[in-house]
Amino acid sequence: MRTFNITVNGKTYQVQAEETTGGVAAPIPVPISAPVSAPIPAPAVAAPAAAAAAPRPAAPAAPAAPITGSELIKSPMPGTIISVKVSAGQSVKRHETLVILEAMKMENEIVSSRDGVVAQVVVSKGASVNTDDVLVVLQ
Repeated sequence: MRTFNITVNGKTYQVQAEETTGGVAAPIPVPISAPVSAPIPAPAVAAPAAAAAAPRPAAPAAPAAPITGSELIKSPMPGTIISVKVSAGQSVKRHETLVILEAMKMENEIVSSRDGVVAQVVVSKGASVNTDDVLVVLQ
């Protein structure tokens, strides 16, 4: 975990972020300023009662038994799948876009880490995923 001080509209917040490198490019180092004398809590946001009562769609399950020599492409963050760019049996090149994941109002391209063939597409458009959920299996 890394700790950062973020200033938004003149207010300083101390946040912690986890570094991950599984299947995506390594994060770019960000210089941080001197730490604040005491942690500043983020403001609490009350969730609307209607949103809390709505059922959340279940995340797709990972494949039961990955094929030998296969690689699991996992979600680097929670979000919603807005587009699936590949299908099972399709050949892909390294850095080719497999899935577009929307997280925090940003579209993130999830790319292939190597050349290969798509063995299985685990997610579909509109699916909600969590960190480390399997999106695509490469062979």
